Amino acid sequence: MTRRIVTVGTFDGVHRGHLAVIGTLAREGAARGLSPLLMTFSNHPLEVVAPDRVPQMLMTAEEKREALCSTGIETVMLAFDRALCALTARQWMLRLRDEYAMGCMVVGYDNTFGSDGRGMDRRSLLKMGEDLGITMIQAPELPSISSSAIRRALAEGDIAAANEMLGYRYTLAGEVVHGRHIGTALGFPTANISLPAVKALPLAGVYAAVASGLPDGKAHPAVVNIGRRPTVEADGKIVPEAHIIAYEGGDLYGRQLQLSLVKRIRAEKRFDSLDSLKSAIAADVATAMEISAD
Repeated sequence: MTRRIVTVGTFDGVHRGHLAVIGTLAREGAARGLSPLLMTFSNHPLEVVAPDRVPQMLMTAEEKREALCSTGIETVMLAFDRALCALTARQWMLRLRDEYAMGCMVVGYDNTFGSDGRGMDRRSLLKMGEDLGITMIQAPELPSISSSAIRRALAEGDIAAANEMLGYRYTLAGEVVHGRHIGTALGFPTANISLPAVKALPLAGVYAAVASGLPDGKAHPAVVNIGRRPTVEADGKIVPEAHIIAYEGGDLYGRQLQLSLVKRIRAEKRFDSLDSLKSAIAADVATAMEISAD
């Protein structure tokens, strides 16, 4: 069996901190003649460990799989269940050593695993691996970057901070579904995007974005409203809807669309008339065009 160097993590968002770990995995694997392996989970471990604390996710399982596979490193995605939850850190290491031929393990600065992992300091974890014949390597520290910090930035509407930590623009991807066609009546047709319930949304408001996945094959600037549309709905659901600027390619219903957020333009607000709403949208479009030109 091919000897491997392995890292294990949730990898939600596959952000710059994760990429530092993955870079260490690739470099050390090449230097040691070991095949690198990424191991992750299709669901957040807190779904089993503490269901009341499960966060909204930066990526769906499929988005995460695609992002990890794009690194060119072999990826194994497991469903985190009660059987995995019950494994101690030592049992995890033995399983990886014996079932996946792990000879070396890369851990991040805040990486914990095993049912007893949170009660174990880093030195004890590293020593445990060495005692099992596993070379333990600690990846560089990027302590200010974490999935939790990115979620906090999104919750505050600080897209610039979230994107900086991610290393790319935070993206909402989903199918275009029918809405009430009010935007069309106002002269600003919108695409309503259906998202998985687990997907993390930023603070309600109006955002400048870049839309892709369109039939014309181009990326277009867009204005995205994320909120309850208080001017036109008494108790609306939170649905991202995008006006795609200068797009004239026709019907988008049923199509998968990607909205990459650039900057929050303003808070969502209730207008006293549809004419006022129309004027505000026109101003938002102008602002989004200015942002896209920068």
